[in-house]
Amino acid sequence: MKKSSFIPFSLSIFLLVLPVHAEEAIDIAAIYALTGAAAEANAYALRGVRYAVDELNKQGGISGKKINLRMFDNQSTPIGSTLAANQAAVAKVVAIVGPDWSSHSIAVARVAQNSGIPMISSLSTNPEVTKIGDYIFRICFTDDFQGEVIARFARHDLKAGTAAIFVDVTSDYSLKLSEIFRRNFEQMGGRVLLELEYKLKQRLFDEEIKNAVKANADVIFIPGHDESGLIAKKTQDAGTSSIFIGGDGWSTPVFFKKGGSELRRGYYSTHWSVLLDNEQSQAFIKKYKINSQDPDDNIALGYDAMMVLADAIKRSGSLDRKSIRDAIANTRSFKGVTGAISFNADGDPIKSAVLMEIRNGQPHYLKTLKP
Repeated sequence: MKKSSFIPFSLSIFLLVLPVHAEEAIDIAAIYALTGAAAEANAYALRGVRYAVDELNKQGGISGKKINLRMFDNQSTPIGSTLAANQAAVAKVVAIVGPDWSSHSIAVARVAQNSGIPMISSLSTNPEVTKIGDYIFRICFTDDFQGEVIARFARHDLKAGTAAIFVDVTSDYSLKLSEIFRRNFEQMGGRVLLELEYKLKQRLFDEEIKNAVKANADVIFIPGHDESGLIAKKTQDAGTSSIFIGGDGWSTPVFFKKGGSELRRGYYSTHWSVLLDNEQSQAFIKKYKINSQDPDDNIALGYDAMMVLADAIKRSGSLDRKSIRDAIANTRSFKGVTGAISFNADGDPIKSAVLMEIRNGQPHYLKTLKP
């Protein structure tokens, strides 16, 4: 699996990159994990954001002003995310791109909303993120949609009657997505046999895996992040015949690196695939040499988040935060790499989901699931 060109920086909260003379610059914050458990996965979104900033600056910036991208390390924690957001507010940035993980975005969004800073998360699907206020937006679909389409696929396509769920009780993302999946799966006539709780930094899952194998459910749903690959692999090795399914947290090379590459069969929802044939997607793939061996939609989502923000700043004709917020809210049919982007009244885009199939450790595009 190709590794990211992004190398985590020091433990410093505040880092300034891509320096440009202040009087010529538009200061924009990128808040992601540069250190800690989320750093390796977050590197892909940062790559996409940097692609966009480099591309825009080579074209002269936004309305003749270069972008000064300031990066803040959230240290892979909600507390670190709050500190990073406060640093961004003190730095007087005009907007924030990021973070990725929902628990991080919720923390940043509270500061951004209170400070009147428009924020666009590239990959935080928990519905609570944009409910924090009218300055908060996201490029990805929400778990309300994702949980429903995964449950529908499990019931109707896989003909699953029973399910077991692994839940990371330290993750807002995992808790919410598991709740939504369970509700929809049961409403469609399915039965959840058990929920197996774990914590992100946990290393041993022997007891949980033993119970999952014993349950013998038709499907095992693991709505986690990178650790999901390890859990799925170990459960497979323990002899289960259950089919593994997951959410967009599986869509990073780190998931495959940590065990996903050894799965014989599995399915997960995601936001983008190299096989999507829209013009912007194919141009992006060609320009940045993205391929199926780098199956990370975070790159495309990070790129789209920055491009949508740049388009809004240009349309606003101002660096006033309120004007930029209004322009983002009024975004309609923006032609992004991940599809056409229009925001609803909640700051969420109306988008389809992509369903991927894992066959012998390799992800393959299966189909697109529309709202």
